Amino acid sequence: MLIRNMSPDYRRALDPADAEALGPAAAGAVQHFLDTRADYAPTPLVALPALARAFGIGALHIKDEGKRLGLASFKALGGAYATIRLAVEQAEKSLGRPIDIAAWRSPDVAKAAASMTVACATDGNHGRSVAQGAQLIGAGCVIFVHEGVSEARCEAIARFGARIVRVKGDYDDSVAEAARAAEANGWTVVSDTSWPGYERIPRTVMQGYTALLRETLAEIPAPPTHVFIQAGVGGIAATVAAHFALVLGEKRPFLTVVDPSRAACLFESAKAGRPVKIAHCRPTVMAMLECHEPSLVAWRILARTADAFMTVDDEDAIAAMQRLAFPLGGDPAIVAGESGGAGLAALMKVAGNSALRDDIGLGADARVFLINTEGATDPKLYETLVHG
Repeated sequence: MLIRNMSPDYRRALDPADAEALGPAAAGAVQHFLDTRADYAPTPLVALPALARAFGIGALHIKDEGKRLGLASFKALGGAYATIRLAVEQAEKSLGRPIDIAAWRSPDVAKAAASMTVACATDGNHGRSVAQGAQLIGAGCVIFVHEGVSEARCEAIARFGARIVRVKGDYDDSVAEAARAAEANGWTVVSDTSWPGYERIPRTVMQGYTALLRETLAEIPAPPTHVFIQAGVGGIAATVAAHFALVLGEKRPFLTVVDPSRAACLFESAKAGRPVKIAHCRPTVMAMLECHEPSLVAWRILARTADAFMTVDDEDAIAAMQRLAFPLGGDPAIVAGESGGAGLAALMKVAGNSALRDDIGLGADARVFLINTEGATDPKLYETLVHG
């Protein structure tokens, strides 16, 4: 199902704080930080011309975040960046002077970090990024996971020295418990979702994601005309929407936000024209997108900059994973996790429906941009879904 943006805020200017955090200057600041990391390299921008021809479009490019900073997810860019930024800010307060983030390995920052403990809730990928950032600077780290998070994902987080706390319930319950425990213990929450009174840190997490868009625009032959971008709480979708709006202006692409049908909090918010919390139902295979309440920062941005919202089913996501693993013609194979191919799943549905194509103007000259947001972050599950 696909609906147009029905928010009364659609096409209003971005909030100044959101624009400052997600524009080209902010992306440059993230790049300045990444240039100091020995493990940094731009991820591949993969062209799939055979699949584009099959869809009857002009071009299809996928940014493959399955190769990002050793974590196989775009979230490697966000949580670690925000955690290190917080340590630098703590050192600045202690010294009473500014510190360039490129100096994040300095003794002054290490001293500040040693007194910090960061915490967050996660389905897996964001927690690994926060844990990696904490390990890099020597801060303490506590990660809260709900009942549905696999042991493989927990082990991947624990490898970075984080303490894992299991929480009964779903992702939203783990978010609440992380916030409660942090308040009680004097920890700093580094969340990728926001709520009333808590926006600055999630916005910094989102700022980290701008790096992949800066890389994309530097390499892609021509700006995209259409984007299909998956959403959990909305962080990556809002970052893409805001950055393209700020950089490309009136030439920005038609952007469709994609939700799992079993956890469609942004889709339902779009229908209502305001952020809504949806009821928990059956788990979705798209575990990294299984969220039931949008981030307030993300919703504020998407209400103004997203053009459409749609849902995909679990079988659509699995079909997209398989299509990327077994490509058409001479296209290269891409390893996409169960949430990573959700954008392609949406494109597959629209490309096969003439009414939907007409609705969003997906014609023969369309240039589509997608993000493979994660690789095989749960290898056993990947093998089962793709290879049976």
